[in-house]
Amino acid sequence: MNQISLDAKGGQFLADLANWQRESAPDNSADLERLRRNLRFARQQVLTKRQQQMLELYYDQGLTMGQIAAKLHLNRSTVCRTLQRARERLYACLRYTL
Repeated sequence: MNQISLDAKGGQFLADLANWQRESAPDNSADLERLRRNLRFARQQVLTKRQQQMLELYYDQGLTMGQIAAKLHLNRSTVCRTLQRARERLYACLRYTL
């Protein structure tokens, strides 16, 4: 969980968070690197263990919500709500760094 995969959905999540920067600045690699560092910290400090686990399965390993639900013996809606809450907590933590 310390490494964030930028090849799968995790890269899309970072891109969505930094979308406004891409539109306003052609070279924002330093900003994106700062966002990656802050995201790693936020995942470890702000999220619950369950949220960390689901984010890892969804973004880093590329599993679908249905696959995560089956693997963890949960309802798909529980996975969806947990991922949404995790994204909201991350955004609340990172909104001042964007």
